Amino acid sequence: MNNKILVTGGAGYIGSHTVVELIDNGYLPIIVDDFRNSNPLVLDKLNEIVGQTVPFYNIDCTDKKKMDKVFAEHPDLMGVIHFAAYKAVGESVEKPLMYYQNNLGSLMVVLELMEAYKISNLVFSSSCTVYGEPKVVEVSEQTPIQEATSPYGDTKIVSEKIITNTVNASAQLKATLLRYFNPIGAHPSAKIGELPNGVPNNLLPYLTQTVNGIREVLTVFGGDYNTKDGTCIRDYIHVVDLAKAHVKALNWLDNQKLPVVESFNIGTEKGNTIMDVIKTFEKVNNLKVNYKIGERREGDVEQIYANTQKAKEVLNWSCEYSLDDALKHQWAWEKTLKK
Repeated sequence: MNNKILVTGGAGYIGSHTVVELIDNGYLPIIVDDFRNSNPLVLDKLNEIVGQTVPFYNIDCTDKKKMDKVFAEHPDLMGVIHFAAYKAVGESVEKPLMYYQNNLGSLMVVLELMEAYKISNLVFSSSCTVYGEPKVVEVSEQTPIQEATSPYGDTKIVSEKIITNTVNASAQLKATLLRYFNPIGAHPSAKIGELPNGVPNNLLPYLTQTVNGIREVLTVFGGDYNTKDGTCIRDYIHVVDLAKAHVKALNWLDNQKLPVVESFNIGTEKGNTIMDVIKTFEKVNNLKVNYKIGERREGDVEQIYANTQKAKEVLNWSCEYSLDDALKHQWAWEKTLKK
């Protein structure tokens, strides 16, 4: 079995959980990561979970010469799962050039090398941000792509176009575009989870760090949206469920004939407000969260959640974990971290 999978950003939050699922399903992942938004400790914990040493390269994915050496060492790759990208909406508004340079640059290097080494299967880490501020809050893959509300969102729209055009012009490329909703939680072992460098940009690590005494107060961005409690609505998916979707996408893709490029929403089909998440976290962990309502944050969409019927029917994938599970696992992971 040709089972080698290159995983760019494989030491990151979603990448590390996907590596576990790949190994559980008989694949051999090879990680490329430069730890700009992850931690080398993750590799040790990953190896503990899977009971083996996962091959690893400390490389910036925009460095084509170094990436070419990885491909040259593994010319028998079955496919690539491309995670490596910046992902914070607010930061992208402040530093747009950094986002375009990294997110588009790394993708083009990966695509060029896949073509050069005749590697067919690409699973791409996209985002529900491609839907912008949708007219209907439950979005399917047929929902029109909107003007992006942030440079981060725009990099995902442009990346999807680059992949689609490259596949259509290629003799051997196939791709799935996985449009994630909001990943939360941690591995049930509490050995890996979200571990952002510096101040977290996402709700859950900031929330758990606040409860853990690392942050003083959690600021909820906006309390005057047109929702039941005034806070934004998101679709929060357990990171392990999201990781499993990548394996399903890879399996499906490998059985398709050329050319193919398909998008899939990966979410829970349920919207929860920020306050829902805070209150549920307090309930399942018997803790209080110190939070305050602040100003709206530029680039934030009011409400959105997934229609995942296509992923269920085509990939045979669906969620197994609940919001309660995710918030319990998130806190169990946080408790392993030193203040």
